[in-house]
Amino acid sequence: MSVQPSATILHVDDDSANRETTAYILQAEGFRVLQAATGAEALRLAPQADAVLLDVRLPDVSGFEVCRRIRADPATAALPVIQLSGHFTSSGDRVQGLEGGADAYLTKPVDPAELLAQLKALLRAHRAERAASEAARQWQTTFDAVRDGICLLDRAGRIIRCNQAMANLLGVPPQELLGRAYPEILRDRPDVVNFPEWHAPEAGRRQVAEVGLGSRWFRATLDPALDEAGAVTGAVAVWAEITEHRRLEEQLRQAQKMEAVGRLAGGIAHDFNNLLTVITGYADLVLAQLPPDAPARPMLEQVLYAGERAASLIRQLLAFSRQQVLAPRPLDLNALIRQTERLLRRLLGADVELAIVLEPDLGRIQADPGQLEQVLLNLAINARDAMPHGGRLTIETHNAAFDESYTRLHPEVQPGLYVLLAVSDTGCGMDEATKARIFEPFFTTKEAGKGTGLGLAMVYGTVKQSGGHIEVYSELGRGTTFKIYLPRLAEPVPSAAPAPAPAPVPGGSETVLLVEDQDEVRALARAALEASGYQVLEARNGPEALALAQQHTGPLHLVITDVVMPKMSGRQVAEQLAVLCPGIKVLYCSGYTDETVVRHGVPAGTAFLQKPFTPATLARKVREVLDAPPGGP
Repeated sequence: MSVQPSATILHVDDDSANRETTAYILQAEGFRVLQAATGAEALRLAPQADAVLLDVRLPDVSGFEVCRRIRADPATAALPVIQLSGHFTSSGDRVQGLEGGADAYLTKPVDPAELLAQLKALLRAHRAERAASEAARQWQTTFDAVRDGICLLDRAGRIIRCNQAMANLLGVPPQELLGRAYPEILRDRPDVVNFPEWHAPEAGRRQVAEVGLGSRWFRATLDPALDEAGAVTGAVAVWAEITEHRRLEEQLRQAQKMEAVGRLAGGIAHDFNNLLTVITGYADLVLAQLPPDAPARPMLEQVLYAGERAASLIRQLLAFSRQQVLAPRPLDLNALIRQTERLLRRLLGADVELAIVLEPDLGRIQADPGQLEQVLLNLAINARDAMPHGGRLTIETHNAAFDESYTRLHPEVQPGLYVLLAVSDTGCGMDEATKARIFEPFFTTKEAGKGTGLGLAMVYGTVKQSGGHIEVYSELGRGTTFKIYLPRLAEPVPSAAPAPAPAPVPGGSETVLLVEDQDEVRALARAALEASGYQVLEARNGPEALALAQQHTGPLHLVITDVVMPKMSGRQVAEQLAVLCPGIKVLYCSGYTDETVVRHGVPAGTAFLQKPFTPATLARKVREVLDAPPGGP
């Protein structure tokens, strides 16, 4: 006989001669043998065995009872057990033995060949079953380790198996899902959104849908399972979470929408700037010529006031579209907040408590102080309006840093060091629909006449143009927090010199070539320049300007040219005039402001005047350019 691979056999018999004989037979076949004379000893040794030969008659307890206890113990429940009896065996005893869990029942004296054949067959079956059980366990472990929720369905769409991830998603133990129809466990749940009308697996086609479950979203697929012949045997349902993917998609859509609206706002602002230049400029010129008691003076002052308000709205549009001209400088944000505190308290009123919490060692930022102050004021005004019955506004500063794990989820943010400005209120808060639109220009939840809808649009544009990032946290009834992150500077900030008092409007006698395609703006600028003493030549476009320069016999000291004009751009005009009139100085002006489009190729550092401008502003800028040293603006 061939030797069986090593296995340990427990032989339980109160007759020592029987034990020794059986041990000899088993050892000759290569088995290891354990012996027990009582039931108690057998139960103690059973966990060490691979199979048990168990006599029915034992001195302390019957072999039937020992077999039942072996089967009841998880550590020995799968052991092969052969019961042996030396007495007359009735069919009832055999049935009792097999019902007690025995795998075979043999009568003594046992034929060694039959005993070995039975034993080897049971060991092979036990090993195969154990291998299959281990494979199934490993498969289930792998199945449960998958992060996506998975259900295996039969042809009728009933669940025959699901992994732990799917059970966790549904909040139901896996065993409670077995046998249930796949659509039924989802269709009637109140927290499920967009669950489609699934077809049974027999349809044999792939089905895909984006399904909401509570606050999470999943890409749910149902693929037919096919046998080797291509026949449908069931289906596999997979739920892969796409919550973060949808959030990033929504961020991209929102950014694209804001960018498109910003371009539109910038274009509108350019046209309005030209109109406002004319309106406010002529009103200013006429007002300067009227005596203090003239009846028309109050009306003209109202025109100027309305023009200034309109210009303010345009500046907010430009801020939103990130096309405003900023004057950034190294800035101590804590100092700016302290300087603004008194104004903030007046704006908020007595029923709103203002709390300011500033980090002592706050880093410095590079920003336009005027625009950043406007950001603070706009956020404070919105907070005040959200607390009509009073509340608390908290302004905080902190140092912050973003690593790559954060920027992967917020691709619009660069990793690095930042300064955080947080503005929180205890007001009414916002729902998700409102929060998604708050930065859109002209969107407002206030009553008609109570707001333009441009305040937060300006905040958004200023932060973005300053290289920063803004986040909003809000819930209905729980207030709102705006978090603004601005890039932190490494070098210290020098103390700012006090702003000088405004100087009188300067004049001059130089000759200025004025190039402007808008007739009204050109006429206003000419009137303002002549009022300041300058000699003015005017042209509607580039070719006219070049012709005038060639015909003019005296010197040309300065060209004032619009940046974007038909036929020739302002830069082309300036370049060709530099050849005709060496040493001529250039002042560009425009209602556009974006660095790449607005300046239309104008070199950085060139003298530039933003429309709308007043006659006094134009006069000061002209004098500044004319007085600059050679090679300057």
